[in-house]
Amino acid sequence: MPKIRFLAAAALVAGGTLLAQTSYKADIEKWRKEREANLRKDNGWLSVAGLFWLKNGENRVGTASINEIVLPPQSAPARVGSFLFRNGKTVFTAESGVEVRAAGKPVRTLEMKPDVPGPADTITIGALSMFVIERGGRYAIRLRDNNNSIRREFSGLHWFDVDETWRIRAKWVPYNPPKQVGVLDIAGITEQAVCPGYASFTLAGKEFRLEPTTEEDQLFFVFRDLTAGKETYPSGRFLDASAPRDGYVILDFNKAYNPPCAFTPFATCPLPSAQNRLPVRIPAGELVYHSLSHTK
Repeated sequence: MPKIRFLAAAALVAGGTLLAQTSYKADIEKWRKEREANLRKDNGWLSVAGLFWLKNGENRVGTASINEIVLPPQSAPARVGSFLFRNGKTVFTAESGVEVRAAGKPVRTLEMKPDVPGPADTITIGALSMFVIERGGRYAIRLRDNNNSIRREFSGLHWFDVDETWRIRAKWVPYNPPKQVGVLDIAGITEQAVCPGYASFTLAGKEFRLEPTTEEDQLFFVFRDLTAGKETYPSGRFLDASAPRDGYVILDFNKAYNPPCAFTPFATCPLPSAQNRLPVRIPAGELVYHSLSHTK
């Protein structure tokens, strides 16, 4: 009888472990499907079709090549209007007879708040939308086009197999006080951000550290590892984590994902700091994206 009870208990433990692993894998696959759906949706990152840095004075917009902001062919009139930019303020004025909307209502003139601190004011014309972004004291118009070829030709995401060993419980070491860090982006602009501490973990007997910045109530990591440029996006990947609890933070690299710059040349993605360039392979998360045009 004791042997039978032992075997039964062992079977229950094994069954429970398998159930937990199956549930974890299902959760990760659900998260990955939601990520792809967010990329594909209207006004998602796949719709980003242009980035135009504003000059002081008038910035004309339309499909004609004479404009400073040139829209995709046949997407709008030759002249839609203009953005007047002075002293960090941007005022849009529509051309007479051209219907432009903001918040669902026609507008003629609108002072447009940028995305920082946000929320940005957005104007739309047909499948196009435009809003102001601010990066390191510079201002630009970001264009979205729901008919963008990048969106139409999107071939889907690819991932490493789900492996729960890459869900790491890392020790959290806070900075007291949190420190200011300069974050360089792919456009060569450095912005200041708050780094509240670092996550410390061990791989293959070696200690590694990752420093995040804060985004609302989450930690935001930008990292690069030895898979970059081969299996994963060359400049690095992103990883979100919940706030530390009881001195630890969960780093689930199965949810590591590509920056927007992997899909569009019109994003301003942050680059990993020297601290976050890890001399180790992390074969987990999102693989490098290959568009249809690259696979033909």
